[in-house]
Amino acid sequence: MHPDDWHGTEDDWHRTQDLDAFLARAGAFLRSRPDLHTVTLTVTEGLRTRGAHAYGSEPPVFGLLERDGEVRATYFQTPPHKLSVTALTTEDADSLAAHLDGLRRPLPGIGADRETAAAFAAAWQARTGATATLQQRQRLYGLGTLTVPEPVPEGRARVAGEADRERLVRWYGEFIASIGEHAATDADTWAAARIAAGRITIWETPDGTPVSMAGVTPRVAGQVRVAPVYTPARLRGRGYAGAVTAEVSRAARDAGAEEVLLFTDLANPTSNALYQRIGYRPVTDFAVYGFSG
Repeated sequence: MHPDDWHGTEDDWHRTQDLDAFLARAGAFLRSRPDLHTVTLTVTEGLRTRGAHAYGSEPPVFGLLERDGEVRATYFQTPPHKLSVTALTTEDADSLAAHLDGLRRPLPGIGADRETAAAFAAAWQARTGATATLQQRQRLYGLGTLTVPEPVPEGRARVAGEADRERLVRWYGEFIASIGEHAATDADTWAAARIAAGRITIWETPDGTPVSMAGVTPRVAGQVRVAPVYTPARLRGRGYAGAVTAEVSRAARDAGAEEVLLFTDLANPTSNALYQRIGYRPVTDFAVYGFSG
């Protein structure tokens, strides 16, 4: 790699806007724990296959912490979205805050494992005067023994096709609104890409009416993540989400995924109980903070 690809000091945080340089240097570290690093693996795969502006008009930035020739942690940001960081000690969270403060780049928030997110939020608030607000508590689950939840609703699962595009666009918009986040890409582009790759499954009733959907990310380093899962509000409580999630989980396993993962919002006890009935087991907790001021 060209030395100008990276900026930083020895045994310190280094940054780059070169995705290939980042993956060349950090790839082995990221693949060492595909479950904990699922977000970074999935987003960088999206950038690799769809281009630098896959998640926004501004170029992404990547960084890593290297000591004694070994990568210890990474971060990335696809503006205008939040920073995503792998696990850090409290001291390294403080050093990352200093590193990023020196860049003078807007930082709307952070998503990371619970301890890392809290440590960085405190360090960022102390250093910049920004207000850090906990926006969501999440749990990362990994699939153990798959169990189809009973009773299975009438109907069947099928892979979404072009005829479903308008519905998927609408459902994706409703899903994003329901979680209070900004979409990583526009709904039309999202639906077109998922349909083309066969990565959205729909549950439909016996008369052919679609009632729920579940998607899956591309397989990277042996892992895939189920996302999103959405059932329109008026159709919930009938077992559709559980049925379609079980189906995409089975299909991912059958296609060779070594780890099948998903995130839940811990504020939603219904979904957390559902996924555990299907066979998902907790891996670790995550948190999302927003920064303002």
